[in-house]
Amino acid sequence: MEEEEETRNQKKQTLIEEVAEKLINGDLEAKIQAARDIRKLVRKSAVKTRSKFAAAGVIQPLVSMLLSPNLHAREASLLALLNLAVRNDRNKIRIVTSGAIPPLVELLKFQNSSLRELATAAILTLSAAAPNKPMIAASGAAPLLVQILTSGSVQGRVDAVTALHNLSTGSENPNLILNVTAVSPLINLLKECKKYSKLAEKTAALLGILSKTEEGRLAISSSEGGILTLVETVEDGSLVSTEHAVGALLILCQSCRNKYRELILKEGAIPGLLRLTVEGTTEAQEKARTLLDLLRDSPPENRLTSSVLERIVYDIAKRVDGADKAAETAKRLLQDMVHRSMELSMSRIQLKAASSTPADIPSK
Repeated sequence: MEEEEETRNQKKQTLIEEVAEKLINGDLEAKIQAARDIRKLVRKSAVKTRSKFAAAGVIQPLVSMLLSPNLHAREASLLALLNLAVRNDRNKIRIVTSGAIPPLVELLKFQNSSLRELATAAILTLSAAAPNKPMIAASGAAPLLVQILTSGSVQGRVDAVTALHNLSTGSENPNLILNVTAVSPLINLLKECKKYSKLAEKTAALLGILSKTEEGRLAISSSEGGILTLVETVEDGSLVSTEHAVGALLILCQSCRNKYRELILKEGAIPGLLRLTVEGTTEAQEKARTLLDLLRDSPPENRLTSSVLERIVYDIAKRVDGADKAAETAKRLLQDMVHRSMELSMSRIQLKAASSTPADIPSK
């Protein structure tokens, strides 16, 4: 049995060396075929096979093929490099240090949508390795990825968002990577996607970063449905996306309460925020409480803050059910208050709609 395994391994190693030889010393057609063979061989293989191909010296010639005037050569090398990089951080780093980023950035400018989106997928894959992030961030890739948010296919846009998220989360100053031109396409993506999806989580995170600058806040509030989309994410998002969305809304309101308070209230934010004080992550709960306090109409000195309300409810629960069950009872009481508040808000909306005369309703 061991001898059979050893024979198989030797055959595989011989094949790897033959393919590497064709790639390094063959003519253009041989190189293209070798790149295709590499993709095929590593696609469903163990991580070891990727490492063995790298050890055989295939990465540098594949990177050089990215500069070929022959589009088939570029595509074959891109696909081979993508497959070598998957689940192998060492290969990701080797590909970048071999000079792959400048030709990939050039491919992001291509009119050929297939090559452009393969390059986007490659940037995404390579940006997952932390040591690669500074070089990719400095390469000028980010503005081109933002363009793909507007003009790319569905998969291209998903890859571009994920790549931008990778680069931003690895940067000391993410606002140097993102600029306000990203706001409108990100808002549109968040509108279209399921609010609890991984895509929504990354998109909301990027909008949270952009909300930290005055230009970003202006872009969010002036984008059609910008604030509404964040409110809807607070209502329907996952634990992660709700935390990012409420964070962005809070930053807006803290930056200029007089300007953003009415805009946020107008989009019906209260029910979702109340629910988040009970059901969100610890950070999201705290942000929701702070935002609710800012949205209240009464002056600060007269406000009953969310934390005080919780303490009052806890004290009541402690008297009713005792200290052992107080936390559980308080949570149930707060949830009931949230649901009642949401029902009351809906009743007010329905009442307002029913009382509108035809003259009050804008024509289509």
